[in-house]
Parts: sequence; structure tokens; C-alpha cells
Amino acid sequence: MEAKGIAAAPAFVLDRREAVPALIGRHEDFLIVTGLAGTARDVAALTEDGSHTYTMAGAMGGACMMGLGLALAQPERRVLVVTGDGELLMNVGALATIAILNPPNLSILCVDNGHYGETGNQKSHTSLGVQLDRMAAGAGMPVVRVVETKDEIADGARALREHNAAAFVLLRVTDGPPPSFKRNMSPASCRERFRAGLLAKGRIAKGIASGIAAATGAGARG
Repeated sequence: MEAKGIAAAPAFVLDRREAVPALIGRHEDFLIVTGLAGTARDVAALTEDGSHTYTMAGAMGGACMMGLGLALAQPERRVLVVTGDGELLMNVGALATIAILNPPNLSILCVDNGHYGETGNQKSHTSLGVQLDRMAAGAGMPVVRVVETKDEIADGARALREHNAAAFVLLRVTDGPPPSFKRNMSPASCRERFRAGLLAKGRIAKGIASGIAAATGAGARG
């Protein structure tokens, strides 16, 4: 049998330092879980290590499943996973589980630069023709978009926010550096920061709901 050739590698032209913020937009609207290396710095720089973000370190392949658990536990909040091609390739089967469960509040942004930035910038499989968007579609992800040019950013941004189904957006970027931001590298510290922010947000929401209920009740009695 004649072996088939490797698929042609796609173009990587966008600058992640511009494209990632443009796609995410108002980051405070999300609870954000990141992968390692570049995507952690992308989000840490954008949010200034905000309490609504959990930036991972040393747990390659875990971002999507952590995001899934968070989305299921917090159905009223919009959850965004920002991960890289190398990190996702370590656990690409996560896409199948996410597609089957299909949490409507979960979106995945995969920043694909075709390289393993965490371990020395070696080429990843996506630079050799592997297409993660097709894997996501094959897994059954309801919403799949590819962003390769500036003209496609607006559609990708809508996919992250507006669909009532799990969404996957593949952003292809050059292998240039992420933002030069010194993020918190302590997983324990990031966990405590994220937990405190999540609980504080919950208390605020509960207080608002109680206030509305009290005001409505008082109006009805009046």
C-alpha cells in the first residue's frame, strides 16, 4: 500500500500579542483557565494576574478538563480555556468528553503556534500538518472556528461568547514570543487567589439576588 503524504502545514501569520486580546475582549466576563508557558503569559498579561484566572504550571494536558469541571460546577458563569497546541496534543481526547457533555458555558481558545514553547520551541505536530480544528469537529464539538487572519477575529470572538454550546476556536499565530509579563508561578498561590475571587463573586451575586427579592417583596406588600 502506498503511504499517504503528510498534509500541508497551514500558515501562521498573526501576532499572538495582538490576536489573543482581540479575541477575548472583555476578559472579566470569563472565568479563565490557561495552559502552560505562552498561553499562561498571554492571559496573565491581559488580566494582570487577575483573580478570575487560573494560570497553570507543570501540568501539561490538564487545562481543558479543568475548564470542563469548572463549567459544570459554575453553570451561571462563562468559562474560557486558553491553551496551546502542544498542551492540547497531550490530552486531545478531552475534546471528545467535552463534546459529549456539551456545557453551553464553556469555550476553548487554542493558540496554535506550531511549537512546544515550554520545552525549547521544538516544532509540534501542527506545524507538520496536524489540524486540531478537524480533531475538534471530529470529536463532535458543536461550534468550531479557525482564525488565521485579522478578518476572521470578529467571528472567532463571537464564537467564544455567543453560542449556547461548547465552542472551540483555533487561533494560528507565529512562533514569536508571548507578552513579557512576569506572572505568578506558584500553583498553590494561583489556586488560592482564584478560589477567593470565585467565592467573593458568589457572595456578591447572592447579596444582589437577596436584595432584589427583598425589594420585590416589599413592593408587593405595599
